[in-house]
Amino acid sequence: MERFLQYALTGLSAGSLYGLVALGIVLIYRSTRVLNFAHGDVATLGTFVAFAFVSQGYPFYVAFPVALLVGGVVAILFYFGVMLPAQRQGANLLGQVILTLGLALIFQGVIVYQWGAEPDRFPFPLSETKTWKLGPIYISQLSLGTLGAGLVGSLLLYLLVQKTRLGLAMRATSENLPAAQTLGIPTRRVLGISWGVASALGVVAGIFLAPALLLDPFFMLDPFLKGFAAAVLGGLNSLPGAVVGGLVLGVAESLTGGYLTIQFKNTLAFVIIIVVLLVRPEGLLGHEFKERV
Repeated sequence: MERFLQYALTGLSAGSLYGLVALGIVLIYRSTRVLNFAHGDVATLGTFVAFAFVSQGYPFYVAFPVALLVGGVVAILFYFGVMLPAQRQGANLLGQVILTLGLALIFQGVIVYQWGAEPDRFPFPLSETKTWKLGPIYISQLSLGTLGAGLVGSLLLYLLVQKTRLGLAMRATSENLPAAQTLGIPTRRVLGISWGVASALGVVAGIFLAPALLLDPFFMLDPFLKGFAAAVLGGLNSLPGAVVGGLVLGVAESLTGGYLTIQFKNTLAFVIIIVVLLVRPEGLLGHEFKERV
């Protein structure tokens, strides 16, 4: 039982970050019906910005918000500078998805050019080796901080979406764009903010994942795929589903690696997706999307 609890806690820690990545994917999809395949690379860029600041001697509490700001601003500029003009020119959803893939490749090239392709360690204020004993289980500083970051990020997004005027505008825009425009809601501005918030969540996940991984231009590829899997698992139109999907996926991976084999761990996400979608195509907490006219 102790071993099970230890693996479950480790899985919840990783799953909370998968949930943050999934929240960003779902937030954009709900708003624009576009799957943003540059989400992981924007997070990588923000993480490298934080790495650059910390490496130059700036404290983490300065590097962290700057990285979030960079990630959010880059996403907003991409929306207004590329996505919005493409939509005005009549680009279909597939074309818009291809634009996000192009952005991902551009960011990969920029990161390699600026910081190189050699893996590096991210200097982080929380230690992976310093642990505390909580009853029968142990938890490291980094795991506790990771779990806290995931939960706090999810809570802040919930408060933003459910308890603020901006969140009300975001919900209205995602539900019915023409009606929201008729009511005078500045939908383009709201959509741009949604892209920025989504990318900031991805940067948070990247910064807390970097200490446990070697930092390189492609270190967010696997977490992005896991976040995408979590979004599909929970439901691509459900923000709570993204969190649930991330936590379920993280725990399932940890238990699989502990009890079965570590080699099967990375394929488990997609096995779970296949099984769930065969039973419930809209995901665990999702619902069938109906276009309103």
